[in-house]
Amino acid sequence: MKLAFSKKYNIIFITFLLSINSFCQQTIVETSTITNFNNAVSLFNNKAYAAAQNTFDDIIKDVEISNHLKSDAAYYDAMCAVRLNQPEADKKILSFINDNPNSSKKNRAIYNVANYYFANKKAAYALKWYGQVDIAKLSIKNREELNFKMGYCYLVTKNLKLAKNKFIQLINSPLYGNDSRYYFGYIAYKMEDYGLAESTLKEIEDNDTYRLEISYYLLDINFKAGKFERSIRIGKELIKSVKRNQKSEISKIIGESFFNLKQYAESIPYLKDYKGKKGKWNNTDFYQLGYAYYKQNDFENAISNFNKIIDQKNAVSQNAYYHLGECYMKLGKKSEALNAFKSASEMYFNQKIKEDAALNYAKLSYETGNPFKSVAEVLQDYLNTYPKSKAYDEIKDLVIASYLHQRDYEGALVFLNEKNARKNLPIIQEVSLYRGIQLLNDNKIKEAIPFFAKSLQSENNEVKTRATYWEAESYYLLQNYTTALRKFMTLNNKKNSIEDLFLLDYNIGYSNFKLKDYKNAITAFNIFIQNDTIDISFKNDAMVRLGDCHFALRDYNKAISSYKTVVDDIGADADYAEYQIAISYGFLDDNAQKLKALTNVVNNYQVSTLKDDALFQLANTYTSVKDNKKAHQAYDRLAEKYPSSVFLPKALVRQGLLYYSENKNFEALSKYKEITSRFPNSPDALEAVANARNIYIDEGNIEDYVEWIRSLKFINISNSDLDNTAFASAEKMYFESKKGEEIIAALSKYVQSFPGGIHWIKANYYLADVLYKVKEFDKSISYYEAVLEEEQNEFSEDALSKLSLIYLEKDQFNNALPLLDRLEQEAYATENVLFAQSNLMKGYYETEAYDLAIDYAKKILLRDKLEKSLENDAKIIIARAAFEDEDLLTAEDFYAEIEKTATGELKAEALYYNAFFKNKQDDYDVSNKIVQKLIANYSAYKYWAVRSYIIMGKNYYGLEDIYQATFVLENIIKNFKQFEEIVEEAKEELIIIKNNEAKKNNSVSPIEENKPEKKDKN
Repeated sequence: MKLAFSKKYNIIFITFLLSINSFCQQTIVETSTITNFNNAVSLFNNKAYAAAQNTFDDIIKDVEISNHLKSDAAYYDAMCAVRLNQPEADKKILSFINDNPNSSKKNRAIYNVANYYFANKKAAYALKWYGQVDIAKLSIKNREELNFKMGYCYLVTKNLKLAKNKFIQLINSPLYGNDSRYYFGYIAYKMEDYGLAESTLKEIEDNDTYRLEISYYLLDINFKAGKFERSIRIGKELIKSVKRNQKSEISKIIGESFFNLKQYAESIPYLKDYKGKKGKWNNTDFYQLGYAYYKQNDFENAISNFNKIIDQKNAVSQNAYYHLGECYMKLGKKSEALNAFKSASEMYFNQKIKEDAALNYAKLSYETGNPFKSVAEVLQDYLNTYPKSKAYDEIKDLVIASYLHQRDYEGALVFLNEKNARKNLPIIQEVSLYRGIQLLNDNKIKEAIPFFAKSLQSENNEVKTRATYWEAESYYLLQNYTTALRKFMTLNNKKNSIEDLFLLDYNIGYSNFKLKDYKNAITAFNIFIQNDTIDISFKNDAMVRLGDCHFALRDYNKAISSYKTVVDDIGADADYAEYQIAISYGFLDDNAQKLKALTNVVNNYQVSTLKDDALFQLANTYTSVKDNKKAHQAYDRLAEKYPSSVFLPKALVRQGLLYYSENKNFEALSKYKEITSRFPNSPDALEAVANARNIYIDEGNIEDYVEWIRSLKFINISNSDLDNTAFASAEKMYFESKKGEEIIAALSKYVQSFPGGIHWIKANYYLADVLYKVKEFDKSISYYEAVLEEEQNEFSEDALSKLSLIYLEKDQFNNALPLLDRLEQEAYATENVLFAQSNLMKGYYETEAYDLAIDYAKKILLRDKLEKSLENDAKIIIARAAFEDEDLLTAEDFYAEIEKTATGELKAEALYYNAFFKNKQDDYDVSNKIVQKLIANYSAYKYWAVRSYIIMGKNYYGLEDIYQATFVLENIIKNFKQFEEIVEEAKEELIIIKNNEAKKNNSVSPIEENKPEKKDKN
C-alpha cells in the first residue's frame, strides 16, 4: 500500500490584505503599525516564520492599536508557532480561539493547523485538530479534502474501521474517488473481507498509480480464497514487472499455490526464491520446501529443510519430524531417524502419526540402541501405550532380545522372573550364564558364582558345560584350587566341543601346579602344548610351568629342556627360564653351564627383575669354584647396581666370609659393620656380628669387639636369653594357634616387654600380619611401619606390599606412593614389582603427576608378559594422562590401541575419545558412526553414552543438521539430570545453536545466556 502524503492535497492558503476603512483620521503610529503588520504577513507567506513572529509579537504588545489588528496578529503568531514546532503552539491556538470566539479566522486556524500537521506526516496531531473543525463552515471541496485526510490519518494510525467510513463517502468523488477506492479496498483486504476487497480493487486495477499494488493484493486474495491456478497465473505476470524487493512475497504465493495443488516440482524454485520476513524464514517455510523435496524423493534436500524446524511443538513440527524420520530411513541413517520419530511420537496433534512414529521409534531402538532409555524400556512403553496395536506381538518378542543385545543380562533376568519364571526357566538359566561371565570380567568373582550355579541346572548341555567351566575358573581366581581342579576335570571329555574350553588343559595344569601335584600338572601341560592352534604366549607360559614342574620333581635335565624352548623362542619370561636353567645346572654340579646361563641373564636381558638374583648366584658360584676375583666382582656389581636388592645383606655376609677366607680381616670387618649399620635387627646382621666376633678373637682384640657391640642397639647381651625365650613362646603361638586374639596378645606382650629387642622386627611383622588377616587393617599400620623403619629385611617386602595396599584401599595415595616406590626397588618377587609399578602408575595419575604416571605405564608395557587387563590399565593411564597434559596425539594413539582389545566400560571410554578426536578433526560423519556404535553396544555405561551424545550434537551442528543437534542436546538436558556437568555443557551448546539459528529462523526464540560457574575439577 502506498502510505505517502500527496502534494496535490496540500492546500496553500493565501491571506488577503486587510482593507482598513478609516472613518477617522489615522495617526502616524497606527499607520506605521499596519505597515509592520503587512510586512510580517509578507514574511509569513515567504515562510520566514521566526522574523514574522517577532513582528506579530510586537504588535500584540502595542496597547495603542485596535483590538481587530491585535486579533489578526495573535492568529498569525499562533500559525508561526505551529510552523516552528514550538512547544507552546497548541496553547497559542487555544488562546486565540478563546480570546476571539467570534473570529472569522477561528475555523480557518483549526483547519490550517490540522493541514500543517498532515503535511508534516503527524497523523495523530492532525486528527486532533481535524476533529475540532466545524464542517458546516467548510465548502464542499474542503469537506471532501477533510474526509480524505482524516481517512488517511485513521489508516496511518491503524484505526481501520474509522478510516473505512471516511473513504466510503468519497468513492464517487471526481477528485478523491480512485484514491479512496484504493484505500477502501486495501482496508477491506487488511480486515480479511476478501470479497469486498477484490470487487473494490478490480474497479481500479488499470489505474497506473496503483496497478502493481492492486495486482499483488488481488494475487494474495485469490491465494487466500483457494484459487491457486488463478494465483499462479496472476503471480507469473506480476513478477515480471515488480521491483526486485517485491519478488520475494510473490514467489512465495506462487510457490505455495503450486504446493497446494500438489505440483511439488513446480513449487520448489518459487519457494526457494522467498527471502522471508526481514530476511528470515519460519518453520512453515522450511516445512513446505522440505516436503516438496520429499515428494520428489530428493531426501537429502528434504532433510536439509526439515532439520531446520526447531523450537516449536505444533502440527507442522509433528508432520515435519515424521517425514524427516522417513527421509533418514531412505538414506540408511537409522540413528537420526530414531530421534526424528521420537519427536513425532511425543506430540498429540495427529494421533495416527503419533502411533506410527512410536512404532518406528521402538523398532529402531531395537536395531540401533537407545541412549535415553534401555531398549527394553522403550519396547515395553510401546506395548503399554498401544496394547491393541497390530504390532503388539512383534514388539513383545523383541523385548528379551533387546536385553541380550544390549548385554543387560541383569535387566533380562528381572524381566524374565517377573513375567513367568517357570515358563522362562531355560532362558533364565542361559542368561544367568552370561550374567556370571559379565561379573567375572568385571572382577566381581564371588558375585558371579551363584549365576553359574543357576546355569548348572540347565538341560542344555552347552549351557551346563560352559557354566561348569566358568565356575571352575572363578574358584581358581579365588585360590580355591581343589574345587577348581575338580570342576575342570569333569569337562575333560568335552574340551573339543565348545570354544570356551580351549584353555582347559592349561587350567588343569595350573590347578595341579598350585596344589603341588607336579606329575599331573606335567601331563596336562604336555597335552596343552601339543595343540598347534594355541597362541604362542600361552604355549611359552605352559613351557615355563612345565619346566618348573620338572624342577620341583628334581628332574633337572627335563626342566632344562623345557626352559630352553622358551629361551630359544625369546618368549615371555625368557629371563626367568634362563635363570632356572642356571639353577638346574647347579643342582647337576655343572658349574660351567650354570655360570654361562647366569651371565646370560645379567647381560642379555635389558629389562629383567632377576639380574640381582643372577649376580648373587654368580658370586656364590665363583666362590665355590675358587674364582675369588670374579666372585668379588659379582658381589661389588650387585652392591653398586642394585643397592636395594633383597640379596644385598646376604651378599655382604658372604663377601665378608670370602675376605676372611683370604685372611683379609679388615675388608671382612668392613662388610660386617656395613651390614649391622644398614640392616640392623636382620638375621644377616646377627650373623655378621657372630662372624665379626671370630675375627676380633683371632686378632685378640676383645675390647674393641665389646665396645662395638655396645654401640649396636639391637644387641643386648645381658637380656638375650630372656628375649629369646619370650619370643620363642610368642612365635610358637603365631605358627600353631588358630585364635587371632591369643596370637595378638602374645606378640603384643613381647613387643611391649622388649622394645628394640633381638626379635623386634620379626615380632612387629607377625603382629601386623595377624591383624591384617583378621581385617584389623588400621591397627596393623603401626606395626608394619615399625618393620619398615629399619632398612631392608626379610619382612620388608611383604610389609611394603600390605601397608601400601591398605593405603590404596583408603585412596590415601600420598601415603601409598613412597611405600610403592620403595617396594619397586626392594622387591624380589616379580608379582610385587609389578604390583608396585602398576599402583605407582595409578597413584601418580590420581595425584595429577601425569608425567610420572606415563613413565610407569610405559615401564609396564615393556614387559614381555602381561595380563590383558594390566596392559589395558597401562594404556588407559597413558591415554588419560596425555589428554590431561593436552598431548592429544599421544592420547589418540593409545585410546585407539585400547579400543582394539578393551571390553565393558573401558571400551565405552575408548569409543568416546575416538569420537571426540574425530570431531576435533571435523570428521563429523565418522565421529557420529563411532557414537552410534557406543550407544548400540555399550549404552549400559551411561556416563560415556551421555558424554558421547554431546559430541554427537556438535557433529550434527557441524553437518548443518540443526534438528538433530538441538534434539540431542535437549534430550540430554531432559533425561540425564544426574550428570550435572554434562547437562550444563549441553545447555551451553544449545544456547549457541539456538541464538545462531534465531538470526535465520523467525520461529526460533533466542536464549538469554546465563553461563553457570565452572565447578572446581577436584
